[in-house]
Amino acid sequence: MNTPTAGVRRASAALVAVLALGWAAAPAEAAPKPGQGTPLTVMTRNIYLGGDITRPLRATTGLGGGAALVAFGNANHALRTIVDQTDFPARSKLLAREIADTDPDLIGLQEVAMWRRGPLQLTSVGVANAATVDYDFLATLLADLAALGEPYVAVNVQAQSDVEGPSFRGNPFAGTMSDASDVRLTMRDVLLKRATDRVKVLDSGGGQFAARLPFGVAGVTFTFIRGYNWADVRVGAKTVRVVNTHLESQSSDLALAQASELLAGPAKPTDRPVVIVCDCNSDPLDHSVKPTDPGGTPHSGPYDFVTGPGGFTDEWLEWAPAEEGWTSGFSEAVRDEDTQRIDHRIDLVLARDANGDAMPADQGRIVGVDQANRSATGLWPSDHAGVVLRLRP
Repeated sequence: MNTPTAGVRRASAALVAVLALGWAAAPAEAAPKPGQGTPLTVMTRNIYLGGDITRPLRATTGLGGGAALVAFGNANHALRTIVDQTDFPARSKLLAREIADTDPDLIGLQEVAMWRRGPLQLTSVGVANAATVDYDFLATLLADLAALGEPYVAVNVQAQSDVEGPSFRGNPFAGTMSDASDVRLTMRDVLLKRATDRVKVLDSGGGQFAARLPFGVAGVTFTFIRGYNWADVRVGAKTVRVVNTHLESQSSDLALAQASELLAGPAKPTDRPVVIVCDCNSDPLDHSVKPTDPGGTPHSGPYDFVTGPGGFTDEWLEWAPAEEGWTSGFSEAVRDEDTQRIDHRIDLVLARDANGDAMPADQGRIVGVDQANRSATGLWPSDHAGVVLRLRP
């Protein structure tokens, strides 16, 4: 496993914090040459669903029948409580300030959750029909941006996983159940555009990957679905394809299969520049293999595939060293005292010009690691940092 040493991580955290304070001046070698195109500023931002989605899965490991159902319900209740504690309405205001400070033309958002609740349905576990909205992350963030005088519009909203399960404390079979309901989580990837005419949307779309993660809980099979958005936009005299995606985190085998679908689908065009913004869940420096990946794909495998010969360029490296671009990840509670846990890089901007070359990047910034932009209760904007780059397609 090739990972940064503790000393490098500490030094890198300090560098990331410096970059977070503002747009850094472009080094001489990164300055665009005449004719290299109208600038396009993009951001990739995982805004964090609010808790560890694997908590209910871990709680039921090795259990079956009623015991699994009880563990599942209690773990869902704990997860939903943590979502309240990580307070998206407060975090959204922090995210909106980041966006207002950097003015990206296009933003790829991941984990744009909608949390809903409904009556408990122990006889139909897994049926997604809860309708009362507790949190709509997209609506909240758009409203906060508008309140700052920075209106954005959703170019495409792609629904991915839509899962529902019981949430309660205690044991329904022992008559000790309380706080019972069904909890529904709908995950979305969203492509936002700043509401100006400088960048014009010509076409857009989205889709779901065929490669998916199934898991069973209390006799019910759920499927975790991921996918993408894309838009063709006019920037100056050029048409640019921008793709937003979130690859699988639990399996590098699946993430690689999804990356293959991406390159064969929305990221395939070679007649125009293509930009991918993503939480790629693939660290270039981590070559370890998860024990649950029978295909033996290392953590770095999806990254290596997308950036391989004839592929895409890691645009952060066109701007700054890797160690200045760590993006993950804070703890579940997102109240870490400092940025020491931000020590690897999975949130990426990848690009390919129409001729296959890299795009010049003349400004860059890591957001989400500025101590001054935390909530009154110490919340960071997300469990990830974000990446903002100004490209010259």
